[in-house]
Amino acid sequence: MTRLTRRSLLAAPAIAALPAPAVRAQDDYPSRGVRVVVPFPPGGAADIIARTVTERLRAAWGQPVVVENISGAGGNVGAAAVARAEPDGYTLLSSPPGPLTINQYLFQRLAFDPEAMVPVTVLAKVPNVVAVAAGLAARNLAELAELTRRSAEGITYGSQGAGSTSHLTAALFQSLAGGRMVHVPYRGEAPALVALASGEVQTMFGNLAAALPLHRDGRIRILADTDRQRSSVAPDIPTTAEAGMPALQSAAWFAFAAPPRTPAAIASRIQQSVAAVLRDPAVAERLRGLGADPVGGTPEETAAFFQAERALWSRVIREAGVRAE
Repeated sequence: MTRLTRRSLLAAPAIAALPAPAVRAQDDYPSRGVRVVVPFPPGGAADIIARTVTERLRAAWGQPVVVENISGAGGNVGAAAVARAEPDGYTLLSSPPGPLTINQYLFQRLAFDPEAMVPVTVLAKVPNVVAVAAGLAARNLAELAELTRRSAEGITYGSQGAGSTSHLTAALFQSLAGGRMVHVPYRGEAPALVALASGEVQTMFGNLAAALPLHRDGRIRILADTDRQRSSVAPDIPTTAEAGMPALQSAAWFAFAAPPRTPAAIASRIQQSVAAVLRDPAVAERLRGLGADPVGGTPEETAAFFQAERALWSRVIREAGVRAE
């Protein structure tokens, strides 16, 4: 028996033992349509960013890539639907932080395990902003803090849902400013912004991407950006540090994750395609126009990022005493 034949025979059992999807992933994925679940309603930053990326994936893959909005329970309903899907890469979650790194510390019970979801890549990061209704008598962060301390009934604030970074950033603001605030959760950012613009709630700690058009139209007023530096797309808006509250910092992000047990080869294949999309100048310009910075890191980098986010928000939740509502 030749050395080459002997090696081939020895390697054969190892190859046969590999799951079929792992062997074929790089070659034929995707061979059919892909469903991308956004666990919030249409119109918000999560939906807009997912559709911006999937539109280009559709062209790159030559297959249908359909966005489906499944909202409810702070994103848990949509995330659970993905967690139950076949781990073959044909159902993906495109989500902000809540379902992947926050909700496990807020809800006593989830219908899925966030840490079992397979990290694929972070699409983009978006700073949060402090926004108020146009008629509210607060022109800066200090005045909003003062209103919060003086309000007997409590300043009302809308959020994307219980446990969202919008909710937790508001909880952090309340602990820093003192006073009382009343949480009014909505099923996604778009309805929360509609409520803010109509005066139904007085303030919101939402994403720059979705809030900026309403700010520019004068329907709401953004007081501060919670990032470390001013946004290049909204350089007139001061940071929270410049506004006198440096401890108030947070950012939203949007990531792809796959069902538990999805092969690493498939996750890597998806990430590579997404990274190529995000390098397209037209896509990058579109995202930056929304106030979002493209990312596109590897599954390994994304897993490490998720762990860091869990450490951060679990501390905020514990110290602020936040609970799901």
